[in-house]
Amino acid sequence: MTQPQSMLSSQRFMRAMRWLSAVMAATVLAACSSYSATEPAPSKISAAPQRYRIGPSDTLNVLVWRNPELSTTVMVRPDGYISTPLVDDLQAAGRSPVDVARDIEKALSRYIRDPVVSVTVPGFQGDISDQVRIVGEAAKPQSVPYRQNMTVLDAILQAGGMTEFADGNKTVLIRSSQGDKRYSVRLKDLMQRGDLSANVPVMPGDIILVPAGFF
Repeated sequence: MTQPQSMLSSQRFMRAMRWLSAVMAATVLAACSSYSATEPAPSKISAAPQRYRIGPSDTLNVLVWRNPELSTTVMVRPDGYISTPLVDDLQAAGRSPVDVARDIEKALSRYIRDPVVSVTVPGFQGDISDQVRIVGEAAKPQSVPYRQNMTVLDAILQAGGMTEFADGNKTVLIRSSQGDKRYSVRLKDLMQRGDLSANVPVMPGDIILVPAGFF
């Protein structure tokens, strides 16, 4: 290879390396911005308790007092509806068990006098928008049903804890009920050091982002 050709190849190599460095820097910055938060997650939540909202795949026990032939156990279909004896295609997803029971009573009142209905949820997932999502370097990223008084520790344990690559103290909690506001969570201190002050409550619809550490 002649000297001019060698210099040209060297220049091309240097331009390629500068381009690759810029791409890597942009990727790192994008990742950092995805896992950034301005303040610690609040240790207490003042919001009033939320009534449970039924979700697709929930199992419902429908009990019609003094009418066992109308009582049944039914699963909420993917479209959010259920069907029970004498009641076709009733919207259940996104509503409370009490509201569903009242609608079944209304539908049954055309056939029996003064029906009394109760609806319970022995198998629950909850409304999709209420589920808590754990993503990133969780051992088993997933969505879990929200439960009253649920905490970050409850959620992360259901996801199997963190992977060995997780940077737990840079965990971010995204609160959809506050316009996707971001809070920092010291998950490493909580999981590995037993610092219970880092165990903050979660709310329906929260997303917990566990980032990977950069080595």
